[in-house]
Amino acid sequence: MGYSADDEVLRGINFHLRTGSFHFLTGPSGAGKTSLLRLMYLAHRASGGVVRIFNRDIAKTRRSVLPGLRRRIGVVFQDFRLLDHLSARDNVALTLRIGRVREDTIRDHVTELLDWVGLGDHLDAKPPTLSDGEKQRVAIARAVIGRPNLLVADEPTGSVDEYQGVRIMRLFEELNRIGTTVVIATHDRRLISQFNYPVMELDHGTFGITGNN
Repeated sequence: MGYSADDEVLRGINFHLRTGSFHFLTGPSGAGKTSLLRLMYLAHRASGGVVRIFNRDIAKTRRSVLPGLRRRIGVVFQDFRLLDHLSARDNVALTLRIGRVREDTIRDHVTELLDWVGLGDHLDAKPPTLSDGEKQRVAIARAVIGRPNLLVADEPTGSVDEYQGVRIMRLFEELNRIGTTVVIATHDRRLISQFNYPVMELDHGTFGITGNN
């Protein structure tokens, strides 16, 4: 994927993510991390340059094709974006139901995943009754349940303690091992230092990648 877009925030950025790779994205507040992520999960179209996702030039891709591409991308939002009227179970199941997966399969997968993130006893809880850390774990389960080709996460460990943060990272690693490309945006340098993955540094007009590519 190459990025040279969003003329108000991002300029001169050019990189390629190898399929099945794992990268951190970091940089100071206001550097454009969220804008870059939005280009990656197709929330915005670039105002210039080229964005290629799954070998498609997004600027030349028909709008009718974009929903299918988006379904191949899992997103963990910093503000969770859960549906308050649905239980934790149903929030996580939503992606599979859109994909018309059988209900018995959905039930088994959702229960297993919520148990993995430590919410096996909160299956029927609705988001307003959950803490921010619990909401974050529901949001992560929802993003990974469909085994996306690309997972993009914006500060996914920001609302959980260190133990849960490492546990969540292990879940991302398991997803990565089965072929998902993973990009984690975080300010947490301590978290980054615990994992030997390349780091993309974005800093007000400069961009670079350090570590193993």
